[in-house]
Amino acid sequence: MRSLFALALLSFASLGYAVVGPGVVTGNTAVHDPTMCKDNSGKYFVFSTGTGIEIRTSTDRTAWTFAGRVWPNGAPWTDKYTLTSNGAIWAPDCTYINGQFWLYYSASSFGSQNSAIFLAKSSTGAPGSWSHEGMVTSSSPSNNYNAIDPNCFIDGGRWFLSLGSFWTGIKSMNINPSNGFLADTRVTALSQRTANSGAIEASVIFKFNNSYYLFTSWDNCCRGTSSTYNIRVGRSNSPTGGFVDQNGVALTNGGGTLVLGSHDNIVGPGGQDIMLDGDGPILIYHYYTPSGSFLGINRLDFSSGWPVVV
Repeated sequence: MRSLFALALLSFASLGYAVVGPGVVTGNTAVHDPTMCKDNSGKYFVFSTGTGIEIRTSTDRTAWTFAGRVWPNGAPWTDKYTLTSNGAIWAPDCTYINGQFWLYYSASSFGSQNSAIFLAKSSTGAPGSWSHEGMVTSSSPSNNYNAIDPNCFIDGGRWFLSLGSFWTGIKSMNINPSNGFLADTRVTALSQRTANSGAIEASVIFKFNNSYYLFTSWDNCCRGTSSTYNIRVGRSNSPTGGFVDQNGVALTNGGGTLVLGSHDNIVGPGGQDIMLDGDGPILIYHYYTPSGSFLGINRLDFSSGWPVVV
């Protein structure tokens, strides 16, 4: 592992990245479905599932402090999907661009397709500073997918929203960069499983060098130390399809190369996000212990053409 870590540092250095330290986390890290952004001052923000969407901040990507909630007074427009008043809001996805935070998030209840994805914006990321932009898309039993777990991917001037959980898997939709809402009604299939009742969700698209990578969480979340979540990946030369795993199996046919699974005292890692930081690509995820779910951060080494946790 040490030699692999050294190789990763060399590869990052050759690409002009500055190494800023190991991915150790301390402080208030009891998160679920984390997403991470860094603002222009270098301050880190982690947003995660919870009532009002939880916010944590750090100045060094190591020590984290609970800062409050995106919606400290609740988000009543989500109640019809969470089926409760001021219920937990799921799986936020943060993008920081041109001095502004764009936060996509979902509202639903377990096992339901009555789901919706919303957009919020803020110039500071602070609790209560967010504007409710509105609903981006929704699903119902008339759809063959579930509109949760959003991920915004920007590729030059093109914006995409990947989403999906169980049913027929992960989809992609086109976003209008001017407002963050859907540009059209097209839905493109990216990945699907039939094993374990089609248990795939939490998509993230990430570009490194000239390849596109689709990360997903497989199997079962939210069961504490009985969770079987694990992080998988496929690769393509396009962000809108053609993803295959390391064995050449199409992700739309159940393919997916393991990136991170349960090991040692880390149980059910998943709900991931990927961020390019000063020291290269960073994997952000939650994992379980008997005390709950917690924040995990690791570097990813892509020197082989496939992501390896270091």
